[in-house]
Formats: sequence, structure tokens, C-alpha cells
Amino acid sequence: MSITAMIRNITLALAGLLALAAGAAAADPLPSPSERPILTISGKIENTNRNGEAQFDRPMLEALGLVTVETSTPWYSGAVKFEGVSLDKLMKLVGASGDRAVVVALNDYSSEIPISDFAKYNVILALKRNGEYMPVKDKGPLFVIYPFDSLPELKSQTYYGRAVWQVAKIIVK
Repeated sequence: MSITAMIRNITLALAGLLALAAGAAAADPLPSPSERPILTISGKIENTNRNGEAQFDRPMLEALGLVTVETSTPWYSGAVKFEGVSLDKLMKLVGASGDRAVVVALNDYSSEIPISDFAKYNVILALKRNGEYMPVKDKGPLFVIYPFDSLPELKSQTYYGRAVWQVAKIIVK
């Protein structure tokens, strides 16, 4: 990795941490993505960085800190290790004031998720599966993951239907 790339990554990490430390109530603008955005959050949010929306690239999401969830899913055989951003933390960062999040995939599939699920079940927006970034052709770049193995109630069609893959947008309502 070049010195320039290392400095950019450190700068992005510090910017993300500073934005998080400012708190949702501050309504400060978020830093702008330096790479192509992979996630746009809109709707009832206070902290934005572009035309009333919050756009994130991969380094911005990673700067928030990755959480690991190891769980089985209906889509893969055996337990899988997912790494991603806490959706509860992400909602706090953007100053979400709604009670529902409509998560929209690249193909326009969507699922409405109670925002309370994010903290209650430690739901993540996964960027990696088994240590590798997920390509679009394999449910990437972002995948809503519940810790399905942690509670029997999560192993149901209700929660499987909320596990949107190829996530592109979140609309807070």
C-alpha cells in the first residue's frame, strides 16, 4: 500500500470517528465519500453529506468499526462469518428519527424493517463473508444480517425476508 493510500485511509478513519463522536443530535454534516458510494441513506435523518442524503463508500463504513456475526443462513451451507457495520450505530450516526427502515436492493427488492430490530438483535450491514468482500454476483456489496443462530425466533420467514442482499439504499420512515 502506498503512503498516499495509507494517509487517505487514516484520514477517512479519523473523519468517521470524529463524525461518530459528534453524536446524532449535533446534526453536523458527514464527511463526503472519496470513492464511489455504495450506500445512500435518506428520509428522516439529520446528518447528511449530499442533498439531504447520507452517502457512504466502503472506507467510510469500515471506519465505523466492523462487527462479526457468525451464523447459519438459508443461503449458504454451514455457519458463515459475516463482518459489517452495526445498523444501530449507523442509524445513530445519521440521526435517524423514524421507526422503520425500508432497505432497498440494487434490483429494487425492498423490505421494511423496524429500526428497533437493529439494537434488539445486533443486526449488521455486512460487507464481508468469510473474510472476503462480497461481490454483487454473490449478494454484495452489502447484506443485512441477523444473528439467526442466536435466537430460535430469528429462524423464520419474517426475519429471513428482512435479510436484504445487494443493499443500495436505506430510507428511514
